[in-house]
Amino acid sequence: MASRIEDYALLGDCETAALLSAEGSIDWLCWPRFDSDACFAALLGTPENGRWLLRPSDPDARTTRRYRGDSLILETEFETAEGAVTMIDFMPPRGEASDIVRILHGRRGRVAMRMDLTLRFGYGHVVPWVTRIGPHTLRAIAGPDMVVLHTSAPIHGENLSTVADFTVAEGESISFVMIYSPSHLPLPEPVDAERALAETERFWAEWSGRCTYSGLWRDAVLRSLVTLKALTYRPTGGIVAAPTTSLPEQLGGVRNWDYRYCWLRDATLTLLALMNAGYLQEARDWRDWGLRTIAGSPQQIQIMYGIAGERRLLEWEVPWLPGYEGASPVRVGNAAAPQLQLDVYGEMMDAAHQARMRGIEIRPEGWQVQCALLDHMESVWDQPDEGIWEVRGGAKHFTHSKVMAWVAVDRMVKSAEKFGLDAPLDRWKALRQAIFDDVCAKGYSKERNSFVQHYGASHVDAALLMLPMLGFLPVDDPRIQGTVAAIERELLQDGLVMRYRTERTDDGLPDGEGVFLACSFWLADVYVLQGRQAEAEALFNRLLALRNDLGLLSEEYDTTAKRLVGNFPQAFSHIALINTAFNLTRAEKPAEQRQDGD
Repeated sequence: MASRIEDYALLGDCETAALLSAEGSIDWLCWPRFDSDACFAALLGTPENGRWLLRPSDPDARTTRRYRGDSLILETEFETAEGAVTMIDFMPPRGEASDIVRILHGRRGRVAMRMDLTLRFGYGHVVPWVTRIGPHTLRAIAGPDMVVLHTSAPIHGENLSTVADFTVAEGESISFVMIYSPSHLPLPEPVDAERALAETERFWAEWSGRCTYSGLWRDAVLRSLVTLKALTYRPTGGIVAAPTTSLPEQLGGVRNWDYRYCWLRDATLTLLALMNAGYLQEARDWRDWGLRTIAGSPQQIQIMYGIAGERRLLEWEVPWLPGYEGASPVRVGNAAAPQLQLDVYGEMMDAAHQARMRGIEIRPEGWQVQCALLDHMESVWDQPDEGIWEVRGGAKHFTHSKVMAWVAVDRMVKSAEKFGLDAPLDRWKALRQAIFDDVCAKGYSKERNSFVQHYGASHVDAALLMLPMLGFLPVDDPRIQGTVAAIERELLQDGLVMRYRTERTDDGLPDGEGVFLACSFWLADVYVLQGRQAEAEALFNRLLALRNDLGLLSEEYDTTAKRLVGNFPQAFSHIALINTAFNLTRAEKPAEQRQDGD
């Protein structure tokens, strides 16, 4: 069985990522891209679906691990009665090919080690043809995929796997270099393990050294930024929501989705997190990815895209994988991609406006694309949509969606006025007022003294926490105060925030899921705006305590099982962490940056 979600570490080369358990097993890797088929899929199945185990033969070996500095180089210390060994795992920044490097350094005595490599292409289904092509080299091929392993360890075949039993003595080093390449190309040259380690450490030290945040929670912020960088597809600047698919939002449940794609709704918060931390080039790359991706017919805008801007993300189920701890189905692709979600218009306009305000130039054609999108949004804003939570229970007039339509117009008006851009300002201002009036009349319940999840509803959802941060109404407005109080009454579970009550929302799925970590960070942000600093800090510290031993967060947390759930690590959770840290410690707060809009 796979390890607990929180027991995994992240490795990556800024084009794909692997999950490595505390037991020393790489149980998930999609090669060569985040959205490629997995060649290690034990995370969603069994070891027979692909893994790469490297650890002491002694099952009672003591294990400690850490990232080396502010990098993505993982160091695992194994201690046995006979000795101690350090295992170093990393993926060098991509060169001509993609590599995983594993180095064993003997520190004390002698440690018996075991390696068990099971390669299964096609999400754990396709057994490759494995041949020895040299005394220390194996090649595995299946269709378009080729993986080559270089090591001096005494490897041999056993039950359609490659295994090795060997000993590492004090002062001795043994390395394993695995390389992916398309099968039609010549064999790629292996990297020198120690040289690649030094180069990878320099890469991360230089990148992390650019961080400008120096507040109380610098370590947590920088780990989240490193994670965000690892989830960035370097060739295009797109950032995946997570490197995994189908890790369940409810253990044993069916809320299992593919998150290896890029969501437009993450645009503004991602941009602010990167810009405020000093990563302007990454912010530009993310902005450029967004503008390239949405270019084309405004009627065809999607809520998410592939890492290079692909639009066809067909969803299908993988029948041969039983799912994480039996949570099925395992899904590849995402059927929510073509949904109408009005909030993406607001996100894109807000992101472009925030970029302009902070000196990140937008090309002239970018304004033309924005105007075309707003023209289309003007014709659809009053339609029901599937909302920020991508419900599969039918479209509704979600209050947050309408507010984001208001944000789209508001930011376009402010950009035009601030930067002298050509625009039909009178028409836009009238549209902005019409949306505002509609939301206040239909999305607010006088009886409950709060905004509600959708027009005509009698319950709230956590997306309403965004209203004061978006500048729709000030935080001290009685309607906002009532909404925050309603969320505290109805959506808090063990002090953390659920997206909504699944038993009261028809989202097309059975009841039950964990608390949503990003929403819990949003509540801390609202507390800051309300002047409830002590409560904000207490909630923030509670959320930090939910991270695993390496500082990583998933999408949700199961307050009953006390476990992280959902895809892992989750970019949105780490983006929210970064922005909340800035809200707590910086004079220029992301919550107020969005709120003011100018």
